[in-house]
Amino acid sequence: MSPELISILVLVVVFVIATTRSVNMGALAFAAAFGVGTLVADLDADGIFAGFPGDLFVVLVGVTYLFAIARANGTTDWLVHAAIRLVRGRVALIPWVMFALTGALTAIGAVSPAAVAIVAPVALSFAARYGISPLLMGAMVVHGAQGGGFSPISIYGSIVNGIVEREKLPGNEITLFLASLIVNVVIAGVVFVLFGGLKLWAQGAVGTDARRDAGGTGTKGESLPAGGTGTNGEPLPSGGSAREAGTTVTRPSPTATPLATAQLTPARTATLLSLVALVLAVLVLDLDAGLTAITLAVVLSTVWPADSRKAVGEIAWPTVLLICGVLTYVGVLDEMGTITWAGEGVGGIGVPLLAAVLLCYIGAIVSAFASSVGIMGALIPLAVPFLAQGEIGAVGMVAALAVSATVVDVSPFSTNGALVLAAAPDVDRERFFRQLMVYGGIVVAVVPAVVWLVMVVPGWG
Repeated sequence: MSPELISILVLVVVFVIATTRSVNMGALAFAAAFGVGTLVADLDADGIFAGFPGDLFVVLVGVTYLFAIARANGTTDWLVHAAIRLVRGRVALIPWVMFALTGALTAIGAVSPAAVAIVAPVALSFAARYGISPLLMGAMVVHGAQGGGFSPISIYGSIVNGIVEREKLPGNEITLFLASLIVNVVIAGVVFVLFGGLKLWAQGAVGTDARRDAGGTGTKGESLPAGGTGTNGEPLPSGGSAREAGTTVTRPSPTATPLATAQLTPARTATLLSLVALVLAVLVLDLDAGLTAITLAVVLSTVWPADSRKAVGEIAWPTVLLICGVLTYVGVLDEMGTITWAGEGVGGIGVPLLAAVLLCYIGAIVSAFASSVGIMGALIPLAVPFLAQGEIGAVGMVAALAVSATVVDVSPFSTNGALVLAAAPDVDRERFFRQLMVYGGIVVAVVPAVVWLVMVVPGWG
């Protein structure tokens, strides 16, 4: 049995054990990286750790640390309330606002993980507050980032178009951008329908006034805080009818925003400025998102230690272990040539259309665990030999590969999926991890075949 095949089988065993025995998959993956790297690939410790995602480790720790502080001092509550006012109380519009926001950020040049790192904590906090499925909100954020990710001035778009030009292939920047945008909009629409979006529409609008959010509305239209007093001075219950109190109040949401969250305190103002600084540092100054976030978090912790005392404990350490372990093992696979071995085996198939769909699937599967940019850089050159035969359109093939390699970033093993998993407050993290893994698996299974059928078979370009 070849070393490459052994490494793939070990990865399957890691998945099986983690699923059936509830062992942290990252810890298993570290052990597998040690065993396979030492016994099969003849790597030393430096070779094994070459695949450790140090940059992603810092991003996960820094961003979750900063937003743990934001949750502790009420800044995320304030942002949620502001979002409600922006859409006039229509909760159902918020997932689409988050989709558009991350799409706009990546379209103008933000790296996809940076955009998700900025938007996901706010989006998931909103989901927790208003009972929106975290899977729905997380998917909308990630698919929004990928929807704008291939504009002509974006990072992904520039990289892929540069590879196409270097390989002297026909290219179309607008087609690439629109292909990714349309696919992600369609997927977002399906996710919205399947995971509770229609129920959000049926709920209508929530109150956009801070006092109304905190409680009910009196018969004269005045806002009443929950548990307050009626017109005759008697205490009002937290919900239901209070006719005996001389007025009628509507039942407030169990997740209603307290009155205090609408107020800006010095700590919240400083936190908001820190979030703005994070955006500017990443998008304008091209600084590392993780290092910037952890620096801002340290400054806030120093000035307001009471608000920040528990924030370090709220960093998503189990998620950090899981993601870093799996990606370290993927790095071992890359070091020993397993990924290249699989790609070259597919590229040697004599049927161009079959080779095309298999390359799309390899791109999707590998990208669910590793760098989307890296796999695109490897697979597009592998497609050159059969593209040169003229039986397959280069524009459609490149677009299909690009979409297949990025749309799967909702996987909890990818950077974007990991950020969503880490950012979700008040969830059963193991259950949410399984949901993201199943959803990512469905995307991997379905999307490459669909984009191949739509973009490659008709012979675009």
